[in-house]
Amino acid sequence: MRALFLIMVLLGTLWSAERHFGFYELKGKETGSLLFIIGGVHGDEPGGYFAPALIAQHYRLQKGSLWVVPNLNFDSIVENRRGIYGDMNRKFASIKRDDKDYEIVRDIKKLILDPKVDFVINLHDGHGFYRSSWENSIFNPKAWGQAYIIDQKDISDVKFGNLDEIASKISRNLNQNLSKDHHSFSIKNTNTQFKDEEMQTSLTYFAITNLKPALAIETSKNISELDQKVFYQLQSIEELMKIMGIEYERDFELTLQEIDRLLEEHGEMSLNGHITLPLEGIRSTLRFVPMLPKGNRFSFTHPLGAIKERADHYEVMIGNRSIAKLYPQRFSGSCAAQGAEVIVDGVSQRVAWGERLLVKERFLVKEQAGVRVNVIGLVTSGRDSQDEVEVKKGMIASRFSLDEKERRYRVEFYSEEGFCGMITVWFEP
Repeated sequence: MRALFLIMVLLGTLWSAERHFGFYELKGKETGSLLFIIGGVHGDEPGGYFAPALIAQHYRLQKGSLWVVPNLNFDSIVENRRGIYGDMNRKFASIKRDDKDYEIVRDIKKLILDPKVDFVINLHDGHGFYRSSWENSIFNPKAWGQAYIIDQKDISDVKFGNLDEIASKISRNLNQNLSKDHHSFSIKNTNTQFKDEEMQTSLTYFAITNLKPALAIETSKNISELDQKVFYQLQSIEELMKIMGIEYERDFELTLQEIDRLLEEHGEMSLNGHITLPLEGIRSTLRFVPMLPKGNRFSFTHPLGAIKERADHYEVMIGNRSIAKLYPQRFSGSCAAQGAEVIVDGVSQRVAWGERLLVKERFLVKEQAGVRVNVIGLVTSGRDSQDEVEVKKGMIASRFSLDEKERRYRVEFYSEEGFCGMITVWFEP
């Protein structure tokens, strides 16, 4: 056992987390304060990571800056578990080099300590509803939900060090616009230095001890609706930005209906640079997806997009949500072709692999030497390749569409050496 342990330590990467966190920087034209927003330290607290994901995607700044890490503990997020390598939020006082969270904790500490950072917030979902006095098993002083958590009242002689005043102002403003009265927010001061040894190992206390103002926002796990939790998280963050003089705009109205809509926008996934799959409304299962025997590369436009590799398929995740299952068809080799010529509603277009085509009525793929065309779901007898065939939507079996609304279809290209690439045809409604 000792020899095995030494081998793993020397190899190093065997102990690294599989997924590192994403980092987004939003800067205004006018300089100002910098707020560092960190979500996802606990993988089973989706309000704490879907909110910063929306900020990274939909907010723009006029003054000041935001640093956003929406998925700090990404491995645990996709597994919907607090911490698959242990509680990451208990590793900021010290962490061993052989801990799989080591590189993540080390790297986020460096960012927190950057001189440009003026304030740090750590986003969570907590159990119950915090109240300063006991009401029942859900509403009591031991609960963490619907609370702004501070480690101490203030940090002397530090900009934005008046933590209690800041948290109190946020809660006063937020409590004026609640969906339900019992959703009210309170201030929970853990007095970490004197009363809470466990919290002395947390992210926010690490920031505090390094003279970086910090607090945690905890929405309640007893609120089941994700859009509601994200709504409160965004409201809280916006109140803090106003206090810090950070000026912003967003491309949506801050309502539950709009948040619910945005949570269903999953963006796109790219596979090996030759396939692009639109994830919004995607079918729950796609079969015969062309892939390499090994070393497949996946990338996402959504900050929380990830892949879980299973025994016989790949599971597409957005945060802790399973979006689709992809069953591969393996192809080795390469293909010299880089794209195709397609006649769309009478107009010729040159299309690269992974691109989409908007089609009103019909399309036709032009013949290309050495390349075979397969319109998935189209039956043409007596043909190895479906180039030079004028295709209308009704000619393709709808069950082969990529999406539940039966508008998007796969057109795949092959050579003798293997798979070349895919384009997606989008029929207009």
